[in-house]
Amino acid sequence: MPDVKHFDPDVALESAVRLFWRQGMASTGIQDIVTATGVNRSSLYATFGGKRELYLAALRRYLERYARPAFGRLATDERGLPAVVDFFDGLIDVRCSGERAGWGCLLSNAHAGTENSDPGVRALLDQNHRHLRDALHARLVTAGTRGELAPGTDPGATAELLALLAYGVNLRSRAGADAEELRATVATALRAIGRP
Repeated sequence: MPDVKHFDPDVALESAVRLFWRQGMASTGIQDIVTATGVNRSSLYATFGGKRELYLAALRRYLERYARPAFGRLATDERGLPAVVDFFDGLIDVRCSGERAGWGCLLSNAHAGTENSDPGVRALLDQNHRHLRDALHARLVTAGTRGELAPGTDPGATAELLALLAYGVNLRSRAGADAEELRATVATALRAIGRP
């Protein structure tokens, strides 16, 4: 007779996402996961594998639930540079207010942590970076056709620059940076690429 799970793996995974997001991979032990999920160690291992596999599942969940929807909205917003402004405004709002203020971004946190040397983690981080960069690039191309960009602005290189700026917002917010300080920094960067 097959073993019947006495917990919801989806709920347990969401609890793990929040735990890794708040504490980071290196600072999270298996007992922390047991406590956060309410699931015993053997059931966690049987369902998800070890801590590494659970962390990879948490990164994938974060991509699906948080990163891709935000990037998808940006990619389909045809307004050009105002869409980029709104993306950064929303990013700063999420990072600096509400329940998850000060958590940063699970993926940006992984870029800054030792876990980024894991090939599976690196693949997910690279995938996420491509999605962010491509969404920004699409909006910069639109901005260029609308005459919103400064002469000579390369949408490809600028999309890379703005992706790095987004990582900076994520990491600085985790370190306690003030929302207004972050908004001022983003505004300066966007003024530099906009048509005077």
